[in-house]
Amino acid sequence: MKKVCTIVGAGPGISMAVARRFAREGYTIVLIARRLEKLGRFLEELQHEGNGAFAYSADAADFAALKRVFREIHHQINPTDVLVYNVVVPRESSPASLDAEKLVQDFRVNVAGALMAAQQVIPHMKSQRQGTILFTGGGLALEPHPKYASIAVGKAGIRNLSFSLAAELEPAGIHVATVTIAGIVRPGTSLDPERIAEEYWRLHVQPPGKFQRESLMKEESKN
Repeated sequence: MKKVCTIVGAGPGISMAVARRFAREGYTIVLIARRLEKLGRFLEELQHEGNGAFAYSADAADFAALKRVFREIHHQINPTDVLVYNVVVPRESSPASLDAEKLVQDFRVNVAGALMAAQQVIPHMKSQRQGTILFTGGGLALEPHPKYASIAVGKAGIRNLSFSLAAELEPAGIHVATVTIAGIVRPGTSLDPERIAEEYWRLHVQPPGKFQRESLMKEESKN
């Protein structure tokens, strides 16, 4: 039975690089996004390479939809062995001008959706005493910028969530970690999506007892 890697927030860049990396290792890939039509070419690429790939539609802010889609994945394919949550609302706003309701809406996607997705896969992982949950973090969690107040709050929240989940689930054999990306993701740089995807894989294959809770990837200076 092939293992399943489910990616919430599928799209170009990091998500597809991670999908290709796990597919090379024989994983069945499940992509979840709000709009299925945007996933067509990604599915074709993965299937062309001979990998099992499936797509489902769900909004990370819609918790009922997340529950439904994970039930469908579990019954129609297989339970999720590796969960990757790569979702963020890219809102630009200073804290002084940020609408409080917008902040709450963004937090629902940036953090609460990650918790909801994780809760859908934890029971199976506990029963198997293994599994991996990986969150895409950001340098704004460590060094907030006033132009991106909502994103900074979200990245700080998901980092905190990741650490607390890791502390809870490590005794059950489940590896939870965050990849904190401090810089702009661009092909051909130190933050190339393929290089980032390799870091997701490196975290995934760490053995129990050597689980790393965070990988900090920084943009290297050109000087």
